[in-house]
Amino acid sequence: MRLITWNINSVRLRLETLGRLFKLMDPDVVCLQETKVIDELFPADAIAEMGYPHQAISGMKSYNGVAILSRLPIENWGTKNWAGKNDCRHIHAQLEGGLDIHNFYIPAGGDVPDPTANDKFAHKLEFLKSVSHWWADQQDPKARRIMVGDFNVAPLETDVWSHKQLLKIVSHTPVEVDLLNAMQAAGPWIDAVREIIPAEKKLYSWWSYRGKDWAASDRGRRLDHIWITGALAPKLLDASVAREVRGWERPSDHAPVAITLDI
Repeated sequence: MRLITWNINSVRLRLETLGRLFKLMDPDVVCLQETKVIDELFPADAIAEMGYPHQAISGMKSYNGVAILSRLPIENWGTKNWAGKNDCRHIHAQLEGGLDIHNFYIPAGGDVPDPTANDKFAHKLEFLKSVSHWWADQQDPKARRIMVGDFNVAPLETDVWSHKQLLKIVSHTPVEVDLLNAMQAAGPWIDAVREIIPAEKKLYSWWSYRGKDWAASDRGRRLDHIWITGALAPKLLDASVAREVRGWERPSDHAPVAITLDI
């Protein structure tokens, strides 16, 4: 089973790109973030015609929004709100066989890494804490779970183009990294991508639109993640970042991240 997570930055704007991605990577399950559309206007029929008839969606106008698209039947699904806001940032679905998938779009946090001066950053920190506490109460060594999404945190020094220059930049500050690490430990979760691609290797999934030649400057960050529980670790076969998708016409600023499991 191949699973992809991708911050699509508007599913309607990039519907053709999504179809191209389906053909390129042939995924079984695709988790999207920033769909930016209310449920009634989500292009469900078009996506079903592309081969993904099983869908779980949670969207709002112009902002946020998450979706799980699957070739495989979805037995049940739901949503959950965090840190006092109903803003369509978490959707979960169970596939046949009891595989649980949780798709998150964690707040970006604004530009100022000070919770007293920046409400968006304070909300991000509270969001991370709340999810961490929740996962600590859900621990089950036999659980077959996958947690994916745009976490908006690049935890490792090799997850950013310059550790030193980004230490005071939102997404790589020590407080965010510590909270993300705590959330990972609460699962406990395994960073599936770094199980395959060594932590010593530079790896990014996001490049700013501000960079005129993003590929040449390569000032990226790994903000998009796929985590798995220990019960799935022996099933992990491969992981990759589809960097080339960032270079397609009218791209999202994120590249899709994929894993393959033998299940």
